[in-house]
Amino acid sequence: MARGVRVAVATTHPIQYQAPWFRALAARPEVELEVGFAWIPDAAAQGVGFGVPFEWDEPLRAGYASVELARGGGRAALSRFGGLRLRAPGCWLTGRFDAVVTTGWNAWALVQVALAARRLGLPVVVRGDSCGGVRRPLAVRLTHRALLRLYAALLVVGQRNRDFYVGYGVPNARLFDCPHFVDNERFARSADAARPWRAERRARWGVPEGAVCLLFAGKLAAVKNVGGLLAALERARAAAPRLHLLVVGEGAGRARLERHAVARALPVSWVGFLNQSEMPAAYAAADLLVLPSHSETWGLVVNEAMACGLPALVSDAVGCAPDLVRAGETGWTFRAGDVAGLAGVLVEAAASAPELARRGAAARRLVHERYSVERAVEGTLEALASVVRSA
Repeated sequence: MARGVRVAVATTHPIQYQAPWFRALAARPEVELEVGFAWIPDAAAQGVGFGVPFEWDEPLRAGYASVELARGGGRAALSRFGGLRLRAPGCWLTGRFDAVVTTGWNAWALVQVALAARRLGLPVVVRGDSCGGVRRPLAVRLTHRALLRLYAALLVVGQRNRDFYVGYGVPNARLFDCPHFVDNERFARSADAARPWRAERRARWGVPEGAVCLLFAGKLAAVKNVGGLLAALERARAAAPRLHLLVVGEGAGRARLERHAVARALPVSWVGFLNQSEMPAAYAAADLLVLPSHSETWGLVVNEAMACGLPALVSDAVGCAPDLVRAGETGWTFRAGDVAGLAGVLVEAAASAPELARRGAAARRLVHERYSVERAVEGTLEALASVVRSA
């Protein structure tokens, strides 16, 4: 690609998983990058769904140029498609860029940018994470077909995302691998630094000595199915009495879940919300990540845990399952909603600590080698080179 290609990236708001991608792209000599945010939420708005107001304790806007785009009327919100609207996004793009990247179509603001770019004759690259194999109403399928015509190239984050595009007839020539990733080096380094204090931290969080520590990390929302995990833990504990669950996260469902765990005398510790810099210590304290969600487009918490050396047990409704969770190698899967099946895998996992360590080491190698910022950047540059050359 020619040196100095000017690229605009449109996204909804600063997101911890996107910042390393932006920084790495901005560091490449082939690219002049500017990121446009549709919104910069305050601590209260950022905390919606997390159960507590907060600001990320890692710098999300450092290392690359960025602007907050002019919003249209109405109250900003991330929870609904029309919650972010821009005022004249074409003014941002006109005469300044050679190509545009958008981070999906989950907000009207991102569609506005794609439409404005097309009117200006700028090629648009999209990086979404919709999954194939999902039954959708006819109106949704027709909308997807219309949207996909906006994009000159599509960045593929994983197998189910590829299945989604292929299912709509997108040719391979428009698809470029750009895997979902986290900052593997930072997570691994921080977890390694926290590991010497593993016993002390487990004791502080109420994890008994010698326990096989399961970790759930995420919002305590119904879709995450923590209730199903508690039911499976209850079934498994007779055959696997060393199991202990560590729950990291907040949400509207926490009080109800805690009451249930107390009523059933389940071995559970509730840590609450941990910020980005604190999460590696939780991974270092645990033996196995469990993500039992009913629906999950990817599940970047699995990348985080694997980067820290944990295997993962996920439902088959978690989007990253076919990419990251390899049977007999990096973890286990079970059928979403199958409490008995989940309990059986918990018993199997608890039976052998060396097996957990082996799978955790394999998981760490996998994400470091194949699901990294370097691979995401290479795929992005390949897509940009293709669309700029064809423009």
